[in-house]
Amino acid sequence: MLLGLDLGTGSAKAILLAPSGTVLGEGVASYPVRAPRPGWAESNPRDWWEACGGAVRAAVGERRASVEALGLSGQMHGVVLSDGAGNPTRPALLWADTRSAALLGRYRELEAGFRGRLANPLAAGMAGPSLLWLRDREPEAYRAARWALQPKDWMRLRLTGEAFSEPSDASATLLYDLPADGWAQQVIEALGLRADLLPPLVASDSFAGTLGLEAAGFLGLPAGLPVAAGAADAAAALLGSGLLEPGGAQLAVGTGAQILSPRESPDADPHLRTHLYRAAHDHPSGRYYSMAAMQNAGLAFEWMLKVLGASWEEAYREAFSVPAGAGGLTFLPYLSGERTPHLDPHARGAWTGLGLTHGRAHLLRAAFEGVAFALREGLEALEEAGVRAPELRLAGGGVLHAPWRQLLADVLGRPLGLLPACAAPAASARGAAFLVGLAQGTYGSVEETVLIAPKIRETVLPQDDRYEAAYARYRELYPRLREP
Repeated sequence: MLLGLDLGTGSAKAILLAPSGTVLGEGVASYPVRAPRPGWAESNPRDWWEACGGAVRAAVGERRASVEALGLSGQMHGVVLSDGAGNPTRPALLWADTRSAALLGRYRELEAGFRGRLANPLAAGMAGPSLLWLRDREPEAYRAARWALQPKDWMRLRLTGEAFSEPSDASATLLYDLPADGWAQQVIEALGLRADLLPPLVASDSFAGTLGLEAAGFLGLPAGLPVAAGAADAAAALLGSGLLEPGGAQLAVGTGAQILSPRESPDADPHLRTHLYRAAHDHPSGRYYSMAAMQNAGLAFEWMLKVLGASWEEAYREAFSVPAGAGGLTFLPYLSGERTPHLDPHARGAWTGLGLTHGRAHLLRAAFEGVAFALREGLEALEEAGVRAPELRLAGGGVLHAPWRQLLADVLGRPLGLLPACAAPAASARGAAFLVGLAQGTYGSVEETVLIAPKIRETVLPQDDRYEAAYARYRELYPRLREP
């Protein structure tokens, strides 16, 4: 049996997978994201460790002796400074952290050829800019660190004692040369960063250590278990849901939201509004993928529930009792800045159009529509970058409510293919399990994983075209509120 472990932004998910693709066990455990200052987003890696232990133990149950290997996936872009043994020297900086925004000018000063080889827009929250901030603002922690790791790579270090990264996560750091498929040594040197902080790169579907005795006891697994390098959560989700070929696209809704589409070659977005990263495999026709990344999906919803004092059940019931357009209300969901398409870490949220006739239900409805409109802007940016997306498949845990899915189909104007309810939230963990299956030869090729990946069970078709006026209001709002 294969164990896949996904270290997400707000929770760890583990699945125990039979070689046939059948899920035999699942576990989930959550942890907080902290914002000690405006624009900051941090997590304590020790919280991740505890949650991963709980998720793995729940997924494995009494099948401990049957687990053959472990694969990992995890949230992208963050930085964990640690010593050589994996002990974190400070809280992890996450993808939603915008404290490095003022340092992006260091990248703009690079030679154009160096910047071009990164093949990605400059955005705060990526590992490269965050490392610049740590170097300048916390020099003692920066100098004392042995490693600067992506979250799942830090977890693997704790599990195995070995430090590695792999292309799908490394390519999302703004420290990676996409055409050369390796660390961008010239960029690292020009920025004045420590190259020795970055671990060696191995293939995503290769082994990168074995489970140590202490970690095995904590997880309830056999010591010496092979551990695969794994992949970034977005890349793992594409593999886990069987989307490898160009011409398809996948929408994942979680804390943030991403629209992903496989690409054959490293052709950057000419407008540099969308991202281009390495896939979790070397399938020749889909070795890369384009991504529109929207930072405020579940993040905005959780804030909305807290501020309005509503449960999820109340939010769904009340929001979808209000007609399309939310009675003229518009919600801008940029509570932590925004990446696609604005690349503006200073963007902020708003409800506008309030009147005496509006109540909590209208605010809730406008919030759902605002997030959907943000996804539409991301989809349009992808299409302008050359991605074809005549339909989308859904993944992630934030798409399980039927009226919310219908709203997404209506706003995006695309059919949405639904994976089985049990499969969508676990797509990244499943991809991690597939990768370790490839590493140990359970699967002879990546095509074999496509055959056993979950299949679309139904399709949600667009039915309501009444959102155009509300979307036009939404598009006008950001330029009006943007800081000069």
